[in-house]
Amino acid sequence: MSINLIARTSNADSLKASLDVSVQRTRVIADRVARASAAPQGFNLPADGSVGAEADGPIDLESEMVSLADEQLRYDATAKLLHDTYAGLRESLKGTT
Repeated sequence: MSINLIARTSNADSLKASLDVSVQRTRVIADRVARASAAPQGFNLPADGSVGAEADGPIDLESEMVSLADEQLRYDATAKLLHDTYAGLRESLKGTT
């Protein structure tokens, strides 16, 4: 029987899940910007990101890039928290041996 000690003593699982969500968001934003820049109509893609539908209006490149920068900051902060969590776990394990 395996005991999940790390999940009991830290928030590492939730931080890892947050990193996964952040990566998915970054991919969606980057994909929207890439498809919009490569499309014949330029940045005039539908706001929901679907292809083949009529555009509701142009994609605001500035807001997409701000979203991308915001997501990068969130990712970096979460990665730092996860790093510190693992460092604390390592220190506590060193003290018990």
